[in-house]
Amino acid sequence: MSRVHFLGTGDAFGSGGRLQTCILVEDDGWRVLIDCGASCLVGLKRAGIDPASIDAIVISHLHGDHFAGLPFYLLDAQLNSRRATQLVIAGHADLEERLRATMELLFPGSQRALEVVETAFVSLTPGESFRLGPAAVEVYDVEHFCGSPPYAVRLTTPSGDVVAYSGDTEWTDTLIDVAADADLFVAEAYFFDKPIRWHLDYATLAGNLSRLTARQTIATHLSADMLSRTGELAVPVANDGLVVEL
Repeated sequence: MSRVHFLGTGDAFGSGGRLQTCILVEDDGWRVLIDCGASCLVGLKRAGIDPASIDAIVISHLHGDHFAGLPFYLLDAQLNSRRATQLVIAGHADLEERLRATMELLFPGSQRALEVVETAFVSLTPGESFRLGPAAVEVYDVEHFCGSPPYAVRLTTPSGDVVAYSGDTEWTDTLIDVAADADLFVAEAYFFDKPIRWHLDYATLAGNLSRLTARQTIATHLSADMLSRTGELAVPVANDGLVVEL
């Protein structure tokens, strides 16, 4: 049985006091983070989860509220937890270069953590399935400007449970394939009914729910506008700390 632990469910601006995107999926002792927003370590430590227990991290796209926790995570692995096992970081081919540049800006010289901590980068390509230890991951092109192609993510856990995640994107019919027969589809719902380029609003998501065959859909990445209208939604909303058993 797999568990999905929502460590961060907010937008880039901390709306509602929520942490930035970070989703922990675990199955029989194996743990992966999907996205690693700047507040990732706060979410992990608030939940009492040892950062060194994370086996892999999958990054959907290269915006700070989805990947900027990596420098802090890696420095913590080097200096505090003194991680002794390999960490796999998977995402677009640009991820390593962008991460190194970010680390150098935030903490000059901190790229050394990538050598001290055994780190393996996996470049994900749409249309291919990649192994992450005992799990498998697929990515899909979506519509969101971030300087490198953004992805939706479909993760199959060692137990065979499927967790699908839209990432940040405006509506695209690709999401029908991402969510197909998934045990859980985690979907961005940034605004309630205000269409914003590159983002998915709840009204558009709701209008397409009948086309999605996931067993359950949960909304995340919520703005202040969405948080003021959660009582009007036909899908449950993720909160920081929510745990879903699959």
